[in-house]
Formats: sequence, C-alpha cells, structure tokens
Amino acid sequence: MTTNPPKWQAPQPESSVIQWLLDSDPSIRWQAMRDLTGAPNEEVVTERAKVATEGWGVQLLTSQGADGYWGNGTANPEWVTLRTLLLLRDMGLVPTSEEARRAITRVRNNVTWKGVLPQDAAWHGTPLFAGEVEPCINGRVLAVGSYFGEDVRGIVERLLGEQMDDGGWNCEQENGSTRGSFHTTICVLEGLLEYEQATGGSPAVTVARERGQEYLLKRHMLRRLSTGEVIDSDWTQFSFPTGYHYDVLRGLHYLRKAGITPDARMAEAIESVASRQDADGRWSLENVHPDELDAEPGVAEGQPSRWNTLHALQVLNWYSARD
Repeated sequence: MTTNPPKWQAPQPESSVIQWLLDSDPSIRWQAMRDLTGAPNEEVVTERAKVATEGWGVQLLTSQGADGYWGNGTANPEWVTLRTLLLLRDMGLVPTSEEARRAITRVRNNVTWKGVLPQDAAWHGTPLFAGEVEPCINGRVLAVGSYFGEDVRGIVERLLGEQMDDGGWNCEQENGSTRGSFHTTICVLEGLLEYEQATGGSPAVTVARERGQEYLLKRHMLRRLSTGEVIDSDWTQFSFPTGYHYDVLRGLHYLRKAGITPDARMAEAIESVASRQDADGRWSLENVHPDELDAEPGVAEGQPSRWNTLHALQVLNWYSARD
C-alpha cells in the first residue's frame, strides 16, 4: 500500500514572479490568472480568448500557409505543423474559436505525412490526423486531434492495442523491446487524457491510462524498476516545448492535469523541481531539444523561462494542496 507523502509546503512565489508572468503573453497570463491568482472565471476566459488575436498565438496562426502547413520550405513541414498545433494547444488557443477552426480545417483538408524511407510507404500520404506508426508520434497527434475536435478514434484503438505488459508504451517494441519507455509513455498518456477530457473516453481508455500512470509512479518518476538507479540525469532539467522527450516536470504536470492524488512516489520528483528554482524564484529554460519551436521568443537556454516557471508553480501548488 502506498503511504502518504510527508507534509510539504510549496515555496511561496514572490509577488514579483507572479507579476512577471502576468506581464507576459496572453498564453501565459490566462493560466497564471486561473491557477496562481484566483482571478474570476470571466476574466480568465476573456484573457484566454486573446491567444488567437494577440502576441505569440496570432504570430503562429498567421504563419500558416494557405495549404494548411506550417514550415513550408523545410524538409518535413508536416512535423512543423504538428509541433505548431501542440504549442497552440499548450498556449490554450480556444479550439472552437474562428481562428482555430480555420487553421484546423486547412490541416484536415491538406496536410499529410511524407515518409521518405521504404518502410514509410504504408502510411505515406495519409492525413495528419490519421496518425502515423510510432506510439510516441500518435500520442501527440491524439492530443492535438482530441483538443481540436477531430475524429481520432482509430489512433486510440491502435494505442490501446500497443500497451505493453508493464503498462508503458515504447516506439521500439517492433524492434524487440519488451519494456516501456518514459518518453513514449508520457506522449501516449497526454494524448489519452486529452481524448478522455474531450469525449468522455471509455472504460478501456481509463484502464490503459491508469496502467500507464502506474508505470511512471512505480519508478518514482525517474528511476529504473530493476535497480533503482536514476535513468537519465537530464530528466531533472526542464525544457519547453518538450517534443517527445520526458522530464520529471512534464511527468508531474501530466499527473496534475489528470487530477491524480499525490503520493510518496512523487516526492523525489517534486523535490527535484523545487531545487531548480533560482534565487529570484524562477525556473530556467534548460536542455533545449533540437528542432522544437521557439515557444518564448527572446529567451535563450539558461535564461529564466515563463513556461517552466508557470508549470513548476502549478505542480508545486497542486502537490502541496493534497491535504
């Protein structure tokens, strides 16, 4: 039986840190208002709507091509398109807004996968929202497809059939892997959660997601089940966007969104998040992954990140409020 975590109080952010978040883009501001300041819901809704018309959100929306793609001129514009949709989801673009519907219609009608290897022939030319073959990719397609109201039931069924005996998922399963992967599992879990929240899900989806959560928790969010050693020290450094990469902040942020009751198996990961806070009460952009989008223009690796600060404060407040 899992014991309750020890009493733990989240460090209270300085008012200057909250103001720093509020003085940012609408995509940051509405989430800080909702989760950190207790602003009235009508004010949060009004601020969230600005993602489509101001700042970083409108910059992304207006850079879409008439053919539905982002990243035209790059080697794989479908990948840039998927990454952009994921970022717009994280920013909170209202999925029913006129701007979102226009962008999604273009994607649905035009954007396809463009595999370049011989083994890609089976899915080359299929629509973006139909998914691909690797669960780490399909988990992310499921997340954006569910969020923006697309029919992604085929991806759900595929992912349910690909869950491994240990409760995780792994893109290397076809190559003989018999154990789940943190990277793949977090991508699938985020997609399944988004699907449940958008559609109500199904008992099978809930069971699969709960098994996947246990995969993370049994390993204390960062350790090997077999030896107890830390799998990758990079997982205690935080990036945004994360792409397909796992880190403990991403894992905890998922558990928070899923409404999981904190327990002792999260304690080490929580401490690792708290320990990354700098002297000014902020968290930096760390371990930036190649090919991911610039989610916070003007912020370089090693500098304070509003995204990481927002997510860290959300997670720490959730954990400390468990009682």
